[in-house]
Amino acid sequence: MDNLYNISSNLVLQGLNLSSENVIPAFLFATLSYMIILFCNLVLILTIVLNKCLHQPMYFILLNLPVNDLIGSTALFLQIIKEILTNSRTMHYSSCVAQAFFIHIYAAGTVFILTAMAYDRYIAICCPLKYNTIMTNAHIMRIITVMWVVDLILIGVLFCLLLRLPLCRSEMTHVYCDNPSLLSLVCANTTINNIYGLFIVAVTQIMVNGLILYTYLRILITCFKSKRSDTKAKALQTCATHLTVFLLLECLGLFTIISYRIKNVSPHLRRFLGLSTLIFPPTLNPIIYGLKTKEIREKIVQIFHNKIIPF
Repeated sequence: MDNLYNISSNLVLQGLNLSSENVIPAFLFATLSYMIILFCNLVLILTIVLNKCLHQPMYFILLNLPVNDLIGSTALFLQIIKEILTNSRTMHYSSCVAQAFFIHIYAAGTVFILTAMAYDRYIAICCPLKYNTIMTNAHIMRIITVMWVVDLILIGVLFCLLLRLPLCRSEMTHVYCDNPSLLSLVCANTTINNIYGLFIVAVTQIMVNGLILYTYLRILITCFKSKRSDTKAKALQTCATHLTVFLLLECLGLFTIISYRIKNVSPHLRRFLGLSTLIFPPTLNPIIYGLKTKEIREKIVQIFHNKIIPF
């Protein structure tokens, strides 16, 4: 029986299937992409941390977004770059579980952070006179703490349910590790895992989409009632930015989840959707929130002008 289950501690990933002439371009592309994500997100983190004028509720919540993006992109790119360099598709089971865990932490964390940012904008625009009273430092810390604790508990339970099951296969169907791919290696009954996975997706989607729909509808109503055109334009620009990021993540994430449920979906499409979810948001988020937010943009320009180009 021990020979049937857990037949190998090494798993075989789907692989990128690169020809010898494509190895160097793929390595350069993956490394450059990761360095851009690393650089942009670290610049955003340092800009918020080092500038006291940005120590405000909106930016404290925003600070979690680049941290979360670095978790997801690092979990993906380190494995991808290693595969390209070593031309090896094998990965230790424990490393695979760790990668899957952090990728799911990133995916759920992004949704929770964007929801918290929507709540902050709702209070700022719809209740401006009460903003400083409601969004105190203590309240912000509670929001951030609850956000991460719920994220860790939901994903922790998901992987506890996974780890209790024995494996009888070692051939992965994806280029990186995630919960559905690991479940496909299990020969035991996965009904509880499937029910719990669908449950947390359904509950989080209903709650998050409901809250975001409500907050942005209220924001739009407040903006159109406002007599100040500059206030209306600034509020609409902020909301449009947040909604763009949220809709991009939601579309990529939902299509990826659906692709696992439909058996005859092209594996190349599933691979593209999965990789896009882990590449595009971490690349675009610091650019959108860094360059589109006036206060952050000015501080970044000031840092580069004073520290890097002093003359």
